[in-house]
Amino acid sequence: MDEDQFKTRLKIAKKKTDKDKKSEEGNKGSSMGSAFKMSTELVSAVAVGTIIGFILDNWFGTKPWLILIFFFIGVIAGIMNVIRSAKKMQK
Repeated sequence: MDEDQFKTRLKIAKKKTDKDKKSEEGNKGSSMGSAFKMSTELVSAVAVGTIIGFILDNWFGTKPWLILIFFFIGVIAGIMNVIRSAKKMQK
């Protein structure tokens, strides 16, 4: 192997390692985005469920039962959304 071939192969290897480092940095940001998305899905499902319960309680005059029921429905829906998102991320 002569010196020119060695230099060429060295440049190719350096470019490949730089590319790998950049893709790893991109994955860190992507992971933070996914974590934020999942936490937002959980909180929004609980909030929507609680608001629906509050509105129905005011309408039917059954305070606090529907708030509690829809709060727990929102928690269950939020957890199911997080599990669904996590399964998609694993694929």
